[in-house]
Amino acid sequence: MEFLLQFLPIIIYILLIIIIVVGIILGIKLIFTIDKVEKILDGVNEKIAKVTPIFDTFEMVSDKLSGFFTSIVSGVENLITKLFMNNKKKEKIEEDDYE
Repeated sequence: MEFLLQFLPIIIYILLIIIIVVGIILGIKLIFTIDKVEKILDGVNEKIAKVTPIFDTFEMVSDKLSGFFTSIVSGVENLITKLFMNNKKKEKIEEDDYE
């Protein structure tokens, strides 16, 4: 029993030292990994910043073309509506004349 009382604290201290050393090593590796990830993200952000103006240009052109074609379609729709409405009005006027 006396042997266990002297031997167990030594084993516990050795295990605690091992756990602390492993934690320090993992912390250092984690720091290096985070630095590498930050470098990769910085590279990706730089590339995105270079490509963003191109997409902004495409968006602007798309918006302008959309507005242009919308106005053309609206004009054609109004023209067709006026043509058919004039024919219906003429038919109504002719019907009123017969009565």
